[in-house]
Amino acid sequence: IGQVFGGEIVSAGELMHGKTSLVSHTGVGVFQGLENPLTATRYHSLAIKRQTCPDVLEITAWVKDGTIMGVRHRQYPHIEGVQFHPESVLTTSGKQILRNFLKQLPSSVV
Repeated sequence: IGQVFGGEIVSAGELMHGKTSLVSHTGVGVFQGLENPLTATRYHSLAIKRQTCPDVLEITAWVKDGTIMGVRHRQYPHIEGVQFHPESVLTTSGKQILRNFLKQLPSSVV
């Protein structure tokens, strides 16, 4: 999502395969009603370069070092993504994140 809308994707600096992190968030979209921060399981080595995150995307989640963990389109809020695995058993509130995502989809998609 970040790259499609003009952001630069870079090495995350540290491989995060099977590691958990505390993720802070804005409480909107897929994060509505969730504990803050939440524990998320990460399996990635790339990230959106924060300085290049396009204005059309709102940063909705991040970790302590500033790595972007969630974005949401400002005009089309059903375009939303996270940089962790909500389906992992180590991610707290993973099922609720998925429910929140499905609830916000336009009825024409569901």
